[in-house]
Amino acid sequence: MPQSKRVSKRAGQPRVAVVVSRYNASVTDRLCLGAIEACVRRTGRTPTVLEAPGAFELPVIAHAAAASGHFDGVVVLGCLIRGETIHDRVIADAVAEAIQAAMIVTGVPIAFGVLTVENVKQAEARAGGDHGNKGDEAMGALLDTVAAVNAAYAGGDSRISRTVADKVKGRGTSKNPKPAKSKPAKSKPTTSKRGGRR
Repeated sequence: MPQSKRVSKRAGQPRVAVVVSRYNASVTDRLCLGAIEACVRRTGRTPTVLEAPGAFELPVIAHAAAASGHFDGVVVLGCLIRGETIHDRVIADAVAEAIQAAMIVTGVPIAFGVLTVENVKQAEARAGGDHGNKGDEAMGALLDTVAAVNAAYAGGDSRISRTVADKVKGRGTSKNPKPAKSKPAKSKPTTSKRGGRR
C-alpha cells in the first residue's frame, strides 16, 4: 500500500472539494447545497464541485481530488434507494470501502455523505427535511476531521466545537459533554431458605 501523504497546511481556511452524484439529482442537489452552505458558513470559502454520473463513480473522482494536492478534504454525496434487487447494497458497500481506501492511501480526509435509504420519503427527509441535511452534516464532519488530522501532525489538541448527533440520547451533544453520573446498582431481592424475601 502506498505511503499516506500528510494533509497540506495552507495558510487560512481549508480548500474543499465536493463530489456529487447526478443520479437521483432531486435529492443530491439538495445535499450539495447543504454542503456548500455549511462550507461557506464555517470557512468563508465556496468549495469546488465535481459531478459524478452515479454513486459508483464517486470513489475514483474523490481519490483524484484527494491525490491532486489541491484540496485539504473531500465530501462525497449521493443517494442510493433500495430497489427490488440487491444492486443498491452492492454499490453502497463498494463505494464505502473504496472511499475509505482512498482516504487512507492519500491521507486526505473524505467525508461520506451518501444516503442509503429504503425509499424516496427517507431520502427527502435527509435532504433538508425532518432529518436535516446530510450534506451539511458531511461537510461539518469533514472540516472537523481536517482540523483533527492537522492537529495530530502538529502534535496538538483538536476539539469539536459544533453539536454532534447522539442517537442514544435522541438529540445533539456538545463538544465536551458532562460524564453521565453512574447510578448505584439496585440489589435484587433474594429468597431465604424459609421462602421469605430479604
